[in-house]
Amino acid sequence: MKEKFIIAGNGITAINAAKAIREINSDVEIHMFGDERYYPYNRIKLSKSLLDKLEEDALLLQKKDWYEANGVYLHLNVGVAGIDASNNQILLNDGSKMGYDKLLIASGARNFKPPIAGIDNPGIFTIRQLEDAWNIHQSIEGKSSVLNIGGGIQGLETAWILHQHGKKVIIAEISNRLMPNQLDQKASRILLKILKNYNIDVLLDTQVESIICDKQFECTAKNKGTIKCDMVIYSAGIRPNIEFLRSSPVDMKRGVIVDREMRTNIENIYAAGDAAELEGKVTGLWNIAIEQGKAAGYNMAGRKTEYRQIVPVTTLNAFNISLFSMGNVNEGEDVYTITEEDAESNLYKRLFIKNDRIIGAIVIGDTKKSPALKTAIEKEVSLENIDIERISIDDLMESIKKVKECKV
Repeated sequence: MKEKFIIAGNGITAINAAKAIREINSDVEIHMFGDERYYPYNRIKLSKSLLDKLEEDALLLQKKDWYEANGVYLHLNVGVAGIDASNNQILLNDGSKMGYDKLLIASGARNFKPPIAGIDNPGIFTIRQLEDAWNIHQSIEGKSSVLNIGGGIQGLETAWILHQHGKKVIIAEISNRLMPNQLDQKASRILLKILKNYNIDVLLDTQVESIICDKQFECTAKNKGTIKCDMVIYSAGIRPNIEFLRSSPVDMKRGVIVDREMRTNIENIYAAGDAAELEGKVTGLWNIAIEQGKAAGYNMAGRKTEYRQIVPVTTLNAFNISLFSMGNVNEGEDVYTITEEDAESNLYKRLFIKNDRIIGAIVIGDTKKSPALKTAIEKEVSLENIDIERISIDDLMESIKKVKECKV
């Protein structure tokens, strides 16, 4: 009798897990469950293509015939509602059950809904699922001003698309600067200046407390008065989709706790991607979800594989600039930095160096060297024989090409 592997979720983590399983085992039965009615699609394209046609086929992670060709039973519009770990069964939201030999929790995350009075009113949106994007697309006509709650990547991409379609955009960011986890103070100021050049209103240190809808929205912000707009879109972080596991014996904190083989505390249950918590972190990043999915799939199929820590990468292409941030960009006494900037052209580069290794980088403007920076950070290329105090960033990157890569 064939082994049966079940994947709870059908996003990028699930797809890469299924591919990894098939690399090792062509015979095991794979079932993949998702609570949307659409074939697995690329969520990160939703905000980038918000006011385009947003056709399902253009967003697909794999062509529709891929699943049958690879022996993956794709169950659409039916999600996993619970698990019975003692009997190796999943409970589905249509009331049915299915047994498994091994289970992968790849249920992803949802956008966090801020505790704002009135946030459930009609005309208030978020962007996580294809239906969300379509709802905004259908509702935007006739609206002239939009409040974006949250100044992270998705909020900024959304603001750019709305601006390009002639909408007045206001960004309310609870922090005292934009993208504080990805940018230093200087880079945040440059980004703020660029947004203001496009007449985007950016309200920092702004916590929206209530939203009242009476023809037009009136949003009350703590210590900031009232913000008026025609539509509200929020993007304020994510929360793992793990509620269906609350009555199970699976260990959880913010996410499902896993080791580097993506194993949970239950021998035949794994977790990966946005739903997983590894070494106290839930990342919510695309490249990490891919690699964790692969590691989970390999281990489920019997190839012992440790997830190799992936350095977080953030990119933004909006407001006619390119932005790249990677790794540890926190300033500290034991970190040496190289900075170059051209204020007139909004160009900015900063490398963060520790123990003769580049541990982080921020680039605004010319990002052509970003792939080389990414490689240098990931491979921990040694700078031991380079005089970093007397070298430009471009020359440093040229020198790195000649440096023998050290072992990871």
